Amino acid sequence: MKTCIITGAGSGIGRAAAIAIGAANEFEYLALIGRTEDKLAETKAKMTTNAHVELFAYDLADLEGIPALVERIYETTGEITCLLNIAGYTDPQPLLTTSLESMRLTYETNVFAPFLLIRECTKYMRLNRDGSKILNVASTAGITPRPGWLSYASSKAAVVSMSQTLTEELAEYGIRVYCISPGRCATALRRKLAPNEDQSTIMQPEDVGHIICQLVSESEHCLDGQNIIVRKKT
Repeated sequence: MKTCIITGAGSGIGRAAAIAIGAANEFEYLALIGRTEDKLAETKAKMTTNAHVELFAYDLADLEGIPALVERIYETTGEITCLLNIAGYTDPQPLLTTSLESMRLTYETNVFAPFLLIRECTKYMRLNRDGSKILNVASTAGITPRPGWLSYASSKAAVVSMSQTLTEELAEYGIRVYCISPGRCATALRRKLAPNEDQSTIMQPEDVGHIICQLVSESEHCLDGQNIIVRKKT
């Protein structure tokens, strides 16, 4: 059963991607992962799809449970075709007020959880005859200086590097790895980074979700291995 796992599906870009991918009907099973059941249920209610949609309320900062979560999805579907690492966390602070606890939580959610999801999914993806796809959502904050956003920006830089490394490493299994770096996008996470910004004037989650849907489509096979910048021209 063609299966797509989407993290951060309860809101923002994750929700928009789930809605767009569901409407495209390229997958038979969509596993939506988010921290709260209510938010995931809201996403599911907005979807129009022929796929079976299952909700997994799970905090990805709980790293130890990730292998069992992936195994559970695989045992249900018999295949993992696509993984979208969209979930993110931020606690924007300058260097002198950034605590080790904050840095650790940021990296657990933005780097370590995607790493574990990729590692566990690859165990099953490498068995697919038709190839698989992994897409990681980084940020333009990871490629430009962002004073005051140390933990977030550095974690997203790690996502870019991890994606480019895995593009080469996983090619032998026919797994394509994509990385996108959205610019300013009207999400709850962005509101924490720029609380006074008018979000009606910047890129919307649906814009990014549409691009993600295009990248994970069966017909796309040219844009993996790059850090794809996604931003709205002003």
